[in-house]
Amino acid sequence: MTLNAASASSAPSRRNFLASTAVAAVAVGGGMPLLAACGGSGGGSREGTTSGKDAKKILPAYVASNVVVPDIPAKNGSAIGFTSKLDLADLKTSVPKKLGKGGKVTIMSPFWGSPPKQNNAYYTAMNDLIGVDVVWQNQDGNTYDQKLGAVLASSDVPDVVVVPGWNMGGKIPSAIISKFADLGPYLSGDKVKEYPNLAAIPTDAWRRSIFGGKLRGLPMPAPSAPSMVPLYRQDIFEKEGYEVPKSCDEFMALAKEITNAKAKRWACLDMKWTAFQAFGVLSGAEKPLGWNLVDGKLVYRVETEEFLEALEWSRKLFAAGVVHPDSKMGKNAPDPGPKFAAGEFLIYPNNISQWWSRTAEQATQNPDFKIWGMDVWGHDGGNPTLWAEQPAGIFAFVNKKASESVIRDVLAVANVTAAPYGTKEYMMTNYGVEGTHYTVKDGVPTKTDQGNIDVLNAYVMVASPAATIAHPDFPEVAKGQVEWEQRMGAFAKKSSFWGMQITEPARYTNLSNDFEQLEDDIVRGRKKISDMQQAVSDWKSKGGDKLRDWYQKILDENGSAAN
Repeated sequence: MTLNAASASSAPSRRNFLASTAVAAVAVGGGMPLLAACGGSGGGSREGTTSGKDAKKILPAYVASNVVVPDIPAKNGSAIGFTSKLDLADLKTSVPKKLGKGGKVTIMSPFWGSPPKQNNAYYTAMNDLIGVDVVWQNQDGNTYDQKLGAVLASSDVPDVVVVPGWNMGGKIPSAIISKFADLGPYLSGDKVKEYPNLAAIPTDAWRRSIFGGKLRGLPMPAPSAPSMVPLYRQDIFEKEGYEVPKSCDEFMALAKEITNAKAKRWACLDMKWTAFQAFGVLSGAEKPLGWNLVDGKLVYRVETEEFLEALEWSRKLFAAGVVHPDSKMGKNAPDPGPKFAAGEFLIYPNNISQWWSRTAEQATQNPDFKIWGMDVWGHDGGNPTLWAEQPAGIFAFVNKKASESVIRDVLAVANVTAAPYGTKEYMMTNYGVEGTHYTVKDGVPTKTDQGNIDVLNAYVMVASPAATIAHPDFPEVAKGQVEWEQRMGAFAKKSSFWGMQITEPARYTNLSNDFEQLEDDIVRGRKKISDMQQAVSDWKSKGGDKLRDWYQKILDENGSAAN
């Protein structure tokens, strides 16, 4: 499964996700159909999880960074926010001395776009800042799972391998446990204080980095607040006098009012992901988060009435003709950006990163364009029941065969890339060299043509600071995003397995794979709700009930994370 494994009209693309992280410091890892990342129990077991006292022995100490104070502190699981202009003369220093010892480190990572040449000005400047010779083995992000599988099955594994959560299917979890080093001897407890920016990474993100009973991953933290937003054309809403809906019935009535197929205007794209939120369906297709204790019984998301109700409501939107025809194409639907900008549809659910990226795309050619995020409503008009997302979703791992000097050089790299917004190290990591890769006017950094070539998704993949939203060019969007996360985060509950890194037994790995396609077929009218009910029955008999017993044992041993 890929990050955009729902339809392209409803799930965020990996490229948008990475563009957001690199340019805007939005560390988002959840809220989309990520495959469950995998863990293990103490003693190196390849199944289960590590929590409680065992995890406490492994986790790094948390030491909050006081180098920079955010304009909007985190609340209800949100990112921190910055809404002020950038003053380069006032940038702080979070890494006062080079920790790298001049060694060479090879890093394999997914890359979207055309990778720059190895000795470009950005890579050279970053390596000089860190004191490490990083050599990038950038791989096509769209086929990364194939490359990853081949490399991890070989004996030639780079010093560092980046593994996104959506690429952790099949045999990848067991390969992570067998091929990558335990970083505990360098980072557990007070040892992390040697790397202050890593010490400032939230504990929940580190807990997600425990694989096979060992601290193996360097995480990219993410907000636990919801990240899938019903985005809409606020400018057209204001012009036409449309009201933002507060229930599913209000949405349907509004959608019919907006739609005029002859005039090439439809209300929305596929709203399945918003429906899941409105009906309180357990988070996406993330396997650990798809399970929850309900009235004393462990249930999987597809077994709930809310799941079926969300599909039925989504189906009714298609049946009413209010959904743009592109959404009928499903996974192969085109990028929604151009037709959204043209006003062919006014609402679509996507990752919160698109709030800024769509704004930036249209800023010059369409000055009246304004995208904003609707608050998620409860289906009946009451408050929604939302679910907290995982606090980390992308990890960098160090080869188990790496020497101590290589491991320490990798940690030196991570300590720079995890520098907080407002520091010199952050600016170098995310924007490159001033004058060469970006210029600053009125407190707004703008990448040059060279910056757009060199400064793409490379160093940001190694480790990141606490989830941050900052857009000096559009501070009102940053404010809107963080405040949306905080409002929705107030309605978000933690399910029983929230924050746990869980490895399912291999025999269950593909058990739930067919549900997503069936969901889309039902929503588009190609299959019936009864087909889903039959599929759930089959799932139970083919292993679902046994998997439930397996998860129950984890719950019995580790307790619930639910709140």
